[in-house]
Amino acid sequence: MEELFEHTSVRRAYFTLALPVVLNMVVALVYNLVDTFFVAQTQNANLVAGVSLGAPLFTLMVALGDILGLGGSSVISRLFGEKRFDQARRVSGYCFSAGFLLGLIVLVLLFLLQTPVLKLLGATPATWEYARQYYLVIAAGAPFIVFFYAPVNILRTEGLAVESMKASVIGTVINIMLNPFFIFTCGLGAAGSALATVTGNIFADLLMIYYLRTKSQRLTTSPRETKISRRMQGEILAIGIPASVTNLMSTFAMALTNRYLIAYGPSSVAAMGISLKISMIITMVFVGFAFGAQPLIGYTYGAKDTKRFNETMRLDLTVVCGFALIMTSVIWLLAPTLIRGFMHDPTVIKHGITMIRWLVSSATLAGLILVFTTMFQSMGKALPAFILSFCRQGVIFYLVLIVFAHSFGYTGILASQAGADFITALLAVGLFNHYRPRK
Repeated sequence: MEELFEHTSVRRAYFTLALPVVLNMVVALVYNLVDTFFVAQTQNANLVAGVSLGAPLFTLMVALGDILGLGGSSVISRLFGEKRFDQARRVSGYCFSAGFLLGLIVLVLLFLLQTPVLKLLGATPATWEYARQYYLVIAAGAPFIVFFYAPVNILRTEGLAVESMKASVIGTVINIMLNPFFIFTCGLGAAGSALATVTGNIFADLLMIYYLRTKSQRLTTSPRETKISRRMQGEILAIGIPASVTNLMSTFAMALTNRYLIAYGPSSVAAMGISLKISMIITMVFVGFAFGAQPLIGYTYGAKDTKRFNETMRLDLTVVCGFALIMTSVIWLLAPTLIRGFMHDPTVIKHGITMIRWLVSSATLAGLILVFTTMFQSMGKALPAFILSFCRQGVIFYLVLIVFAHSFGYTGILASQAGADFITALLAVGLFNHYRPRK
C-alpha cells in the first residue's frame, strides 16, 4: 500500500485508484439508463413519473450510507497515512455495523411515514399508485442499500479499488438483467424496477463482505471490532454528514424540481426523470474520478506531503473539468436523439430536449465544485465540505429556483441548477484559496 501512495508517480497512482471507480460508475450509469429505458418502454407517462417521484428516496439512502462510507474512508485514509493501522481497522468495523443498523432504522421510519412522505415527494392521484409501489419495495431494501456505501468506499482506502469495483459491477449487472424480467415478465411494473435494484444491492453486499474477509489485511467486518472513541465517532460524522449532504441535497433538489414541474403535467416530470439520467453520462464519470482520488488526497495530506498533494489536486481538476467540458458539447448536440431513444411521446420529447441541455450546461462548474468538496472531505475539513454540499443543490439552489421560477416561469425552473452552479463555483474557489495546505 505504501508503495502506491508514497512512491508511485502521482499520475499513475491517481489513475490506478480512480479508473476502477470510474468503471464502476460507468456500469452504474449503464444501469441507470437501462433501468429508465425499461420503465419508459411501458410508454405510460404516469408510471414513469411515479418512478421519477420515488427516485429521491433511493438518493436519500445513498446519502445516509455515505455518512459512514465517505466519513469512514476519509478517517481511515488519514490514519493509514499516520501509520495508525489498528485504529483504522476498528473504524472500518464500526462503519460496517453502523451502516446496516442505520438501514434498519430507515426501513421502519419509511413504512411508518409512507403517506406523508409520498405527499412530500409530490405524488398526485394519477401517479400515486405507481409511486407507492416503487416506494414500498425500495423502503424494504433500505438496510442493504444503506450498508452498500460503507464497504464500496472503505475498500479503496487499502488500495482494493478493483475489488470494490467488481462487487459493484456484478451487483449492477444482476440489477440490469432482472429489470425487464420483473417489470414485464412478472408484470410488477414500478415495483419490479425497485425489486431489481434491491436484489442487485444484496448480491453486491455479499461480494463486498467476501472481499473484505479474503483480500483485506487491515480492514474488518467483525462486529467485535467496532469499539472506537467518541472523538473518533465525531470525526467520522463530522466528515460523513457534510459528505452525505451532497446526495441529500440532490434528493431535495430533485423532489423540489418535481413539485414545481408537476404543475405542467406528468409528462414534464417524466421528461425530467429521463433527462436527469441522461445528464448522468457526464456526472457519474467525473464523480468516479473525484471519489477515486480521495484516498490519495487523504493519504498525502495525512503524511504532510504538500508537493504531492498539490500535484494530485492539479491533475484531478484537469481530468474532471476537461472531461465535463468535452461531454457537455457532445450531449448538447445529441439531446434530441437521446430523448427519443426512451419515449415516443412528442410532449415528453419536446420537454426533454430543453431539459437535457439546461442540465448539462453547467457540468464543468459542477465538476470543479465536486473536486474541491471531495478535497475538503479527504482533508477532514468538515465546514467547507458542508458549505459546498449544502449550497449547490440546497440553499443556493432553493433561492435561485424561487427567483428564476417567479421571473422566467418554466424556463426559469430548468435554468435554476445552472444558476446555482455558477454561484457555488465562485464560493468553491474562494474556500479553496483559504483552506488549501501551504508549505
